[in-house]
Amino acid sequence: MSLQHEEIARFPKVLLHDHLDGGLRPESMIEIAAKRDYRLLPTMDPDELKKWFFDSCSDGSLERYLETFDHTIALMQEREDIVRVAREAVIDLAQEHILYAEIRGAPELFTRKNLSLDEVIEATLVGYREGMEEVSAAGGKIKVHAILCAMRHESRSHEVAEAAIRWRDKGVAGFDIAGAEKGFPAKNHLSAFSLLTSHQMPFTIHAGEADGVESIKDAINFCGSKRIGHGVRIVDDIKVDDGVAEIGEFAQSVLTNRIHLELAPTSNIQTGVSSSYEAHPINLLHKLGFNLSINTDNRLMSNTSLTAEMTHICQAFEWSAGDLMKITLNSMNAAFINEEEKLTLSEAIERGYAGTRD
Repeated sequence: MSLQHEEIARFPKVLLHDHLDGGLRPESMIEIAAKRDYRLLPTMDPDELKKWFFDSCSDGSLERYLETFDHTIALMQEREDIVRVAREAVIDLAQEHILYAEIRGAPELFTRKNLSLDEVIEATLVGYREGMEEVSAAGGKIKVHAILCAMRHESRSHEVAEAAIRWRDKGVAGFDIAGAEKGFPAKNHLSAFSLLTSHQMPFTIHAGEADGVESIKDAINFCGSKRIGHGVRIVDDIKVDDGVAEIGEFAQSVLTNRIHLELAPTSNIQTGVSSSYEAHPINLLHKLGFNLSINTDNRLMSNTSLTAEMTHICQAFEWSAGDLMKITLNSMNAAFINEEEKLTLSEAIERGYAGTRD
């Protein structure tokens, strides 16, 4: 019998790949839109708005998927709205027993009303702190850090990398590049990655989502990334014949070097990377021993949660509690925090799985 949603909801979790501007509550969007006189939302009914986002993001195109962010970004241009969205994100994640989360956002996207990068970052971190305090006051526990994204089709990556270093140890844990992948290779941003490396600042790179294995190679071989956002297209370098997997040279290097892949099944289905949960390569990669995690990517656009993502995969592949614990510990080990914190949280994860059916 497959693990059920209610059982999975109780397990301790770690989330590494979640976009702040992809996780707004529909109710909050409507309230902010009314307050800011934003009249472009397709509907002012929260249930219909939730459905609109999911449907609009499910036509198999990453480009179309990204277009829906026009609305969420427009509603995050004022400091108090950024604080609100960040605070609510933390509260929402804590409700599904996520002990640690790294939420990413591109500060350059929220400067249309003259907020500076630093002001956007400060507002985001205030929201995370308020959310953590509210969760703690209610008897819960969650730790959230920020990952600062630069847009790969723009030219502010060095500036954002400098900001990540400046805000390190103040709530920012790492750096990323995001946005349209095809035609905008990670190596275009070598200056930023060189700066980060020289300061020993962790980073991850979106790659192998809308583009193939070469994009992942670019992120790892040119830029030195130890974590890959999505990376699902690594499967293109693996051939399966009569149940026997032949791992290509590059995929083998990813496996051997324990490069972490931040997989997001529902998002991958929506953007056409996979046709269904049952066809998703996560099971193959897991059984072959790749270092991977399960993630939400954008909770609003995918109408999802980490519990839902895990439930879909467990039901598609009959994963056990042991499989989920391994995935969760992989996530914890790949997190951009110090080893002492990792050890403490890993012990909490193991305790949370003690006695579960395997």
